[in-house]
Amino acid sequence: MNPARRELGFEDMNPGVPLDPDIAAIYDFWCELAPDRLLPGRQHVDPAKMPARLLPSIWLLDVQREPFRLRYRLVGTAIVEAMRADPTGKWLDEAHPHVRQRPEFFERYARVALLGVPSRRRGIAQLWIHADYREIENLILPLASDGTHVDIVMVSTKLFRYAPERRA
Repeated sequence: MNPARRELGFEDMNPGVPLDPDIAAIYDFWCELAPDRLLPGRQHVDPAKMPARLLPSIWLLDVQREPFRLRYRLVGTAIVEAMRADPTGKWLDEAHPHVRQRPEFFERYARVALLGVPSRRRGIAQLWIHADYREIENLILPLASDGTHVDIVMVSTKLFRYAPERRA
C-alpha cells in the first residue's frame, strides 16, 4: 500500500459512521494503486485484481472540466439494476435530469476532481428511487492518467436493502 496516499485519507460526509467493509476494501484497493505521491490512473485499475464481489457496484465517470460535467463510462451490474437502466455513455445530468436543479449535488464530485481527494457518503440515494435500494454508501475515488489532473472518477456504491417493514 502507498503510505503517502493512505495518509491523505478521504473527505467523510458521515464522520463517526463506520465504513462498510466493501467500501473499506475498495479504498484499500485504490490506495495500493497509487504511484508514489501521485494519483492512480485508469491504466492502473486492473479489474482482475479487484475483489470480484466489488465489481458489480463500481461505476466510472469521465470528468469534463469546463463546464464541469460527468459522463458515464462504465456502470456495474448492481448499479444498472438499481437504476433500472444502463446509463453508459450518457451525461450524468441527462440520465438524471432532476439533479440539474441541485447544483450542490455536483459540488462533491467537483471537489474530488479538483483536489484529488476521495469522498465518502452514506445516506439516501440521490440518483435513483428504487423500492428496495434507497440507502447507499458510496466512495468517489479520483483517477488521473497523468498522476495529477483527475480525468475519471471511480465510484463504489454499496446498496442497502430495506426490510419489508421499512419500505415506504
